[in-house]
Amino acid sequence: MKEKENSAGKIVFIEDFTPKPTKGILEYRIYRNGMLVEEVSEENLIVNVGRAQMAKMLGGDFTNRNVNRVSFGTNGTEPALPDTAITNPHTKAIASIDYPGSGQVRFNWTLTTAEANGKAILEFGLLCADNTLFSRRVRESGKPIHKESDISLEGSWTIIF
Repeated sequence: MKEKENSAGKIVFIEDFTPKPTKGILEYRIYRNGMLVEEVSEENLIVNVGRAQMAKMLGGDFTNRNVNRVSFGTNGTEPALPDTAITNPHTKAIASIDYPGSGQVRFNWTLTTAEANGKAILEFGLLCADNTLFSRRVRESGKPIHKESDISLEGSWTIIF
């Protein structure tokens, strides 16, 4: 709520109905031999097909629309609303889900030293149970994570409404 003085000099409260766009924040840590080497926090793009999934869930069509997987890929092209897939993906189940605040859901994930070795990770995606891409992020640095058996990642992806 905002305060405003009216013409009679009295303070009145005005409800702020400015729409706040749905957004996501991808946060992750990269470890080499168990030692932290990089921490990243970047906003992501919720793609058109992900927005369609949200609309259908609000309308009561829930079947396989929930986000349940994270994907790691090799495409460094900037995310765009029409995106529908992760390139050369390594996909795995979300480790856990929590709700850090009102209008927020956080998907927690890990990528162990035994997974996706040999992949040059440049992109991340959240996937729905029906394989629909919900959101996508490319590493801002443009530098791939050269995933080998001494590298692990842990992170979270928060969607804010």
